[in-house]
Amino acid sequence: MTHSVLFLCTGNSARSQLAEAIVNTRHAESWRAFSAGTKPAGSVHPLAIQVLKEIGITHKGTSKNIDELPTRDFDLVITVCDSAAEECPVWPGRAGRRVHHSFVDPAKAQGTDAERLAVFRQVRDEILEQIPNLLSN
Repeated sequence: MTHSVLFLCTGNSARSQLAEAIVNTRHAESWRAFSAGTKPAGSVHPLAIQVLKEIGITHKGTSKNIDELPTRDFDLVITVCDSAAEECPVWPGRAGRRVHHSFVDPAKAQGTDAERLAVFRQVRDEILEQIPNLLSN
């Protein structure tokens, strides 16, 4: 049986996109992931795409609003930023479980290209580490 998970964020350009791609690649046998934003940026951050490629994941996701989702019923809804948790205190569809786990927003990273890329890698690695726990609890 495949379960569904929604990763909800504000911009849907980095954290939720990373989580969606990782789950759909590494946990596809038991999970189908979606992502959306409360105020979507309109595109996936290029550094998010780059750090996914570094671990062998090709992601063709798009930044989307929660209203654009094909379903509103999920086994699990995970908010990955504090803003999304505050803006969507109640999920309007069926959500078997709701979890909040905030990750740093790599899209807001400052500094050189190398420093910004390092933040994206750090967040990707934290998501890789935390996702199995979030899915299994």
